[in-house]
This record gives sequence, structure tokens and C-alpha cells, in this order.
Amino acid sequence: MNDLEEILAAKTSDRHLNDLIIRYRPWILRCASEATHRYVTDSDDEWSVALMAFHEAVTSYEEEKGPFRVFATVVIRRRILDFLRSERRRNAEISVTPEAFGGDLPEEASGGVNLEVRQQVAEESADDLSSRTREEIASAQQILAEYQFSFFDLADCSPKAEKTRQSCAAAIRILINSPELLEQTRKTKQLPMKELTVRSGTPRKIIERHRKYIIAAAEILSGDYPIISAYLDFVRKV
Repeated sequence: MNDLEEILAAKTSDRHLNDLIIRYRPWILRCASEATHRYVTDSDDEWSVALMAFHEAVTSYEEEKGPFRVFATVVIRRRILDFLRSERRRNAEISVTPEAFGGDLPEEASGGVNLEVRQQVAEESADDLSSRTREEIASAQQILAEYQFSFFDLADCSPKAEKTRQSCAAAIRILINSPELLEQTRKTKQLPMKELTVRSGTPRKIIERHRKYIIAAAEILSGDYPIISAYLDFVRKV
């Protein structure tokens, strides 16, 4: 099987996708490192972002989009830069003054100390965000394992076409806004196909095809996952 055949096979096969990730792992890390201008390892948040972007590239790739590596590089770089911009916005919102630490400082000294404090708090905030992201992913992994799939399957089984994406979003909204249906799903580990089809207007075939995606999105959006749920904000928008 050549590269193109393997990539196309990975769009619908978890086994081929996992094999592809293993083979492309050094390349994905290199893409992440180039985008961040620093060495990235698989313990960094940027690795998780790059991995999800690689999944996205695989599932949305078509031959007419050109060489896969060129296409995937663009997707990974875009997602990494989005993540970095988000981090910078978070850090920019942190404002610490010397008075917050219990005393006034001479006017000529306050600027330098304030900058030092800002930098220290920003570094601590980034470390805390990294830790919380890993905790959220680990928690989601535990819940989704009960449904016999992984958090990272979310990118693999996500809908490609915008129309399908919106159809899935309609089903997800019905699920997270209907406690009885969500409880039924959690109890049986199966989607209530008939109810979702009728209430959301989403064709049964689409719900069946994107079962993992709908379940994962519903669990994440209805749970305590403020960081990773940001990837699914579009679901809440009607």
C-alpha cells in the first residue's frame, strides 16, 4: 500500500489511522516545532493540538487538494497558531499590580516589578492550563472508554461536509438539552436513534455514521470540560 492509499484508507479505518499516526509521529512533532519555533515533545499541549490537526487533515483530505504533507502542514500550522493566539490572549488578560501583594512601591520601581510579576504569573498560568488540559483529556478518555472508543476518535469520526456537520450539531443539541435522552444514552451506551431522528430532523443514517462523534460531543459539552469543549462551540450556535 502506497502513501496515498494508506491515507485514504485511514479516513475510514481506525487501524490504518493508528498506523499512520505512528509512522508520521516524528513528522507531526517537527511540524509543531516549526510552527512554535521551539522543540515540541509529546508531553506538550502543542502535540495534542498537532495530533488533532493531523486527524483533521487525514479525514478532510482529497487528492485534488494536492500532496498530503503540504495540505497537512497547513492544517497543523493553522491549528497551532490558533492555539498560541488563544494562549497569548489568556496571558494578556492577567493584570497584577504591586498593591495586590500588600503594599505600595516607589513610582520609579513599580513598572519593572509589575512586568516581572506579570511574566511570572503568565508562566504559572500557562503551566496550569497545560495541566488542566491533560486532566480534561484524561477524564474524557475514561468516560468515552465506556462507549468503547477514544477521545482522539473525535477528530477521526467528525463530519466532513458543512451540511452534515450542522445535522450532527442539531442531534447533539437535542441530546444535551434532553436529560432523559442523555441519561438513556449513558445507561445503554447507545444513542436513542428514533427520538434523535424525530426531534432533530437529522437522518438516521447520519446519526448512525457519526455515532461516536455525537456521543463524545454530548459528553464533553454536558460535562466539566471548559478547555476541550471550545473545539465544539459551533454546536451551541443555531
